[in-house]
Amino acid sequence: MWDFDEPVAREGTDCIKYDRRQETFGSKDVIPMWVADMDFKCPDFVVESLRNRTEHEIFGYSYRPPEYYLSIINWIKSRHNWKVEKEWISFCPGVVPALNFCTLGFTEPGDSIIVQPPVYFPFFSAAESHGRKLIYNKLIETDGKWSIDFDSLVSAITTKTKMIIISNPHNPVGRVWSLAELNNLADICIEKNILIISDEIHCDLILPGFIHTPMASLSEKIASKTVTLIAPSKTFNLAGLSTSSVIIPDPELRKSFNRVIDNLHIGGGNIFGTVASIAAYTHGEKWLGKLMLYIDDNIEYVIDYCRNMIPEIIPVKPEATYMIWLDCRKFQMPGKELQNFFIQKAGVGMNEGSTFGPGGEGFMRMNIGTTHNTIKKAMEQIEKAVSELR
Repeated sequence: MWDFDEPVAREGTDCIKYDRRQETFGSKDVIPMWVADMDFKCPDFVVESLRNRTEHEIFGYSYRPPEYYLSIINWIKSRHNWKVEKEWISFCPGVVPALNFCTLGFTEPGDSIIVQPPVYFPFFSAAESHGRKLIYNKLIETDGKWSIDFDSLVSAITTKTKMIIISNPHNPVGRVWSLAELNNLADICIEKNILIISDEIHCDLILPGFIHTPMASLSEKIASKTVTLIAPSKTFNLAGLSTSSVIIPDPELRKSFNRVIDNLHIGGGNIFGTVASIAAYTHGEKWLGKLMLYIDDNIEYVIDYCRNMIPEIIPVKPEATYMIWLDCRKFQMPGKELQNFFIQKAGVGMNEGSTFGPGGEGFMRMNIGTTHNTIKKAMEQIEKAVSELR
C-alpha cells in the first residue's frame, strides 16, 4: 500500500535539506543525509485530510477541537501505556521553541540547566541564550554503547541547578533508555528537586525489540516533576506544519508554561497543523509499522556494509530514530576535516559529531530516512572515498 522505495524530487520546494546544500556544504551535489526529516511522502490519510480542509477555501482564525486532544490521548495510551488527561496538554509551535519556553517559564537568569551530550544541539542554546548556565553531564561510551553517568550527574548538581533536559529516546546516539535508567534518573531528580524536561519527539520511532517509556509515566511523583515534549513531526514527516504538544501534569508548572505562551501570543497554531496531527494520530498505526520495518532494513544495510566493506567506520546500532551515529575516530581527523572528507571526497552531507557537544568528536550523524537506493549510493561513494585513504 505504501511505497517507501518511491523517489520524491524535493529540489525546488524551499526544502532546507536539499535546497540549502550549497549554502550548508559548499556543494549542491552532495547526497543530503543531515537535517532530521525523511524523504518519504507524508501518509496518504494525512494528505487527504489536508486536501479536504482546503476545499472550504476560508482559513480564518481557528481553535483546536476536542478531536485534537483525543487523538493524542488515545495514541499515547495505545502505544506507550500512559494515560494523559486533556487538561495536561498545551500547544506549542515546535519542540525547540518549547525547550526555550521551558527555560523562560521554569528558571531564572543565573540558574543552571543540565544536558547530556553528545545531544541535540538546540538543548545548548535553550539554556545559554537566556542567561542560564549550561552544565554538561556527558554520556559514557562503553564498547560502542552509550549510557548515563549517574555519578557525574549527582556531582554536577548544586543549589543553582533547577532543570535537566533529557533526550528520550536519545538523539544522536539512538538509545532507548531502560526502565532502570529512567527510574535512577527520576530518583535523583526527586531527591535534588530538579525539574525534568523530557524531549520525546522520537518516541514513536522505536526499532524492533525495544520499548519506549515516557518519563512521566513512571509514577505520579515523577509526573509532577516532568514536562514532556512530543510532536507528530518526526514520525509522520510533518515538521513544516509547526505543531507540537507539551504535556504537563502539574497544574502550577502548566500555568507557568502557558503564561509564556500567552504572553508571546503564539498559542494559536495553524489550521493545517491541527488537521494533520489529528489524522496522523488517528490513522497512523499501520503506516508507522511499515515505516519502521523499512528504517530497520536501512540500518542493517549500513551496519553490514561498514562491517564488510568499510571497517574503518563503526556504526552505533540505534534502538530508535532514523539516525545512525557513525564512529569515524579511526580516521583521526578533527571535526571540520572529517566533515570535509565526507563532503568533498564521498559526496555525502552529514552532521559532524562535535556540534552535538563533548563526546561527539570523531563521529558523524547519518540520516537514513530515505530510500534504499539512496542509502546504497551513499555507502558506495563513502567506500570509494575511504579506499583512497588506505
